[in-house]
Amino acid sequence: MATTASTTAPSTADLMESMAAVGAAYFQDFAAAAARHGLSSSQAKALKAVQEPVPMRALAGRLGCDASNVTGIVDRLEALGLAHREAAAGDRRVKIVGITGQGREVLDLIRADMVRTHEAFASLDAEQRTALQELCRQVLPLLAER
Repeated sequence: MATTASTTAPSTADLMESMAAVGAAYFQDFAAAAARHGLSSSQAKALKAVQEPVPMRALAGRLGCDASNVTGIVDRLEALGLAHREAAAGDRRVKIVGITGQGREVLDLIRADMVRTHEAFASLDAEQRTALQELCRQVLPLLAER
């Protein structure tokens, strides 16, 4: 006689722990790849966040840090030729940060160098990848700042 294993859905706490573990492992891979390209994880995250130009204050919000910290991060990225900063057209006191072509190249290199992440996603078949993408698209807007 065949028995069917009764499976219970994971609790919210279980899902939170799983997401945290995946996020932490992804971030470690990202930080290690960034370091191999001479950037701190904060600098690499900033590059990722300014693919479309954003005000410095908005960048601070995206990075979850104080505006004074963003100045140092952007100063370093500008010195490396990876980002640029200019005054906003409507208010010269507001500084807008954007990524340069060289910055895009470095960001692409960092992503390509995330070996563990590539291996993890390569282990999924097409159906699993599609399901994961759909779940992320469903959950992310509910988690994002409003």
